[in-house]
Amino acid sequence: MMAPTHVLAGLAGASLLVATAPEHATVGALAAAAGGVAPDLDALVGTHRRTLHSPVYGTLVAAPAVALAALAPSALTVALAAFLGAAALHAVADALEGGRELRPWERTTDRAVYSHYHGRWLRARRLVRYDGAPEDLVLAALLAVPSLAVLPGALRWLPAACLAVAVPYALVRRRIPGLVERFRARTRA
Repeated sequence: MMAPTHVLAGLAGASLLVATAPEHATVGALAAAAGGVAPDLDALVGTHRRTLHSPVYGTLVAAPAVALAALAPSALTVALAAFLGAAALHAVADALEGGRELRPWERTTDRAVYSHYHGRWLRARRLVRYDGAPEDLVLAALLAVPSLAVLPGALRWLPAACLAVAVPYALVRRRIPGLVERFRARTRA
């Protein structure tokens, strides 16, 4: 899924904080946004969808953090729960998407996300065919609704900014591989 979709999923979860702990809504929303995008940093520091994606262990770490935040809400516990919950959700959601290749619509691999627990790549489920697919954009729009509706004032720029990135990305997504290949060819020449 697109990074904006992952951020919006985290923000949708953080939107629950407005009703349960409104004093921590800001820190929760910001931490959820960061957690929603954090696993994709593995593209810079390791193997994408392997190094920082952890669907099983991430969920096992996030669950007690969420429980702690529910039992003893503070800025720290809420931020930790929101960050870890959004990061775990990101890793699990990537397993529901297409493979990790440059042109995932060609289905050249079934590798979706690596499970350190299982010691193998999880199979791509393709509920969302690829990042930027029309169904990804619809999902992003649906996930934006809760945070646009309940986040206080200035925090609404987060889901709005995600949608402002998601729409044009979805419109050009299938052209990106060709652009990348042309850029690589020019830089090698």
